[in-house]
Amino acid sequence: MTQLSTLNKYFWKYKWYFFLGILFVVLTNYFRILAPQITGYVVNTVVSSISTSGNHIAASQSAKNYDVIVRAVVTSFDTLSFNKKILFAGIILLLLAVISGIFMFLMRQTIIVMSRHIEFAQKNEIFAHYQKLDTAFYKLHSTGDLMNRISEDVSRVRMYTGPALMYFINLAAVIGFSIFFMFKSDVKLTIVALCPLPILAFTIYFVNTIINKKSERIQSLLSDLTTNAQESYSGIRVIKSFVQEQAMLRFFKNNSESYRANALSLAKTEAVYFPSMALLIGLSTLLTILVGALDVVHHPGNPEYSVGKIAEFVLYIQMLTFPVSAIGWTASMTQRAVASQRRINEFLLINPAIKNKTAAVVQKLTGNISFKDVNFIYPNTGIHAVKNFTLQINKGDKIAIVGRTGSGKTTIAQLLLRMYDAQQGQLLYDGIAVQDLKLENLRGQISYVPQDVFLFSDSIKNNILFGNAGATFKEVEEAASAANIYKEISEFEDKFETMVGERGVTLSGGQKQRISIARALIKKPEIVIFDDCLSAVDARTEKTIITNLYQYLQKRTAIIITHRIFSLFNFDKIIVMEEGQIAEMGNHQQLMQLNGLYAEMYQKQQQSDEGLI
Repeated sequence: MTQLSTLNKYFWKYKWYFFLGILFVVLTNYFRILAPQITGYVVNTVVSSISTSGNHIAASQSAKNYDVIVRAVVTSFDTLSFNKKILFAGIILLLLAVISGIFMFLMRQTIIVMSRHIEFAQKNEIFAHYQKLDTAFYKLHSTGDLMNRISEDVSRVRMYTGPALMYFINLAAVIGFSIFFMFKSDVKLTIVALCPLPILAFTIYFVNTIINKKSERIQSLLSDLTTNAQESYSGIRVIKSFVQEQAMLRFFKNNSESYRANALSLAKTEAVYFPSMALLIGLSTLLTILVGALDVVHHPGNPEYSVGKIAEFVLYIQMLTFPVSAIGWTASMTQRAVASQRRINEFLLINPAIKNKTAAVVQKLTGNISFKDVNFIYPNTGIHAVKNFTLQINKGDKIAIVGRTGSGKTTIAQLLLRMYDAQQGQLLYDGIAVQDLKLENLRGQISYVPQDVFLFSDSIKNNILFGNAGATFKEVEEAASAANIYKEISEFEDKFETMVGERGVTLSGGQKQRISIARALIKKPEIVIFDDCLSAVDARTEKTIITNLYQYLQKRTAIIITHRIFSLFNFDKIIVMEEGQIAEMGNHQQLMQLNGLYAEMYQKQQQSDEGLI
């Protein structure tokens, strides 16, 4: 239950819903508890009308143990005829049902509405926390698991903050009122009626321990199942191209079978549990009728032992039936909520490795960047991606970082955006350590085109505007032209309003890359980072884009990371990476004269390009 203590802040936030809900629960059950007393009086009145005069005294005197409101009503009936007593008693019962129903409506409109507010706030909190977590976190956790925790787990917690909590309060109110008036009316009969409850309590404790363990297992299996489905949907083209539909279906079936088996096991446990509750409650009713009837038989004419009292106690037990049987359901929902909240807390309690310092500053960047003996090792794999990296980039410089796959090029971009922090050395912007800049301020002044292009399931226009939501449509068109994608967009039926599908699935690789470039260009920052963003375009398109970029990047600091060599682009520096280190550095002519790694890469590229012609 300690896991659920993290919800206390929400209960306090919506305290008025909570406290009013408790009040309405109490009022609902208060007016409900009066009905058995009125019914008992009516039964005694009927019995007295068809029996001896001694029983007539019982009908009147039995009201002394009733609630003050019932006593006042019964007293007012003394002068009425039998028919009017029955008529007005029926009207009172109907009125009590209506009043109780009104308060029950208000009860649900407070507690259940509160649970929906908590669900809304909790989902927002989880989503906001997800966005704060660093890149390393997302490499360790699957998307399906993240989705399951923010949807299924939060829904299970809502069942606790809403229905479970409401039924628990209702149970306390019903038991409180019922036991009070039952003991007030007849102690012996009350003890007989309640004697099965200790067995009930033990059963609840024992079974819910099992339910809790099974619930945790089911939630874990559901996350695996969701992850499996999500990966299959995302990789459907790969699955189809390798004709692996049946293999993936078997894999899904195996995961689904594990989930089904555990879910059925839980259902069987609950299937035994709830009928057991009904059996114990039925036993209580039978014992009450038996003992009450024997008292009436052995004490004829005594107002303390009447048929009306038996009817009253049977109604009390019936009122207790649903709340008591709901103990198991409520406890089950609570145990599931504990399991789900534990899973939610696992992520909420993770502190992001990359976050703002308390004294982080907001600084207008000019484009001066300094790497000083930077070393970086990926925490999860132990790969030493960048070794003793030292580089000075001045405002307006055009820098190319080239090298083979795995040489550390993309890691440099990740460090520049502070997706990771270097373990050794310094990375400075305008002389300020990157850790001292506010993350939003830093990333807001850098345009980044990643190697793995990502487009949202939205229109082309909105995907471009993602880089600058305040840009005009004219600026969208200009950015598209600079990225050499405007003509192709214009040929689409809906032009810039064309929906691109999930992750841009309806577009070619080259089109997605160029839209991603347009998204970066519309931001108009001082620093631009392109990470191998032209790998999916042909040589002619590449040449056009490079020409456009050269014009656009005037007076801007640009870092272009690529495995290809752009000989037409006049770079101030070309950095050649090899195994995380700077192997060579200079401009195109200087590096060609070295006849080293860069020259070898260039010659192979030329031969490859000639072979394609």
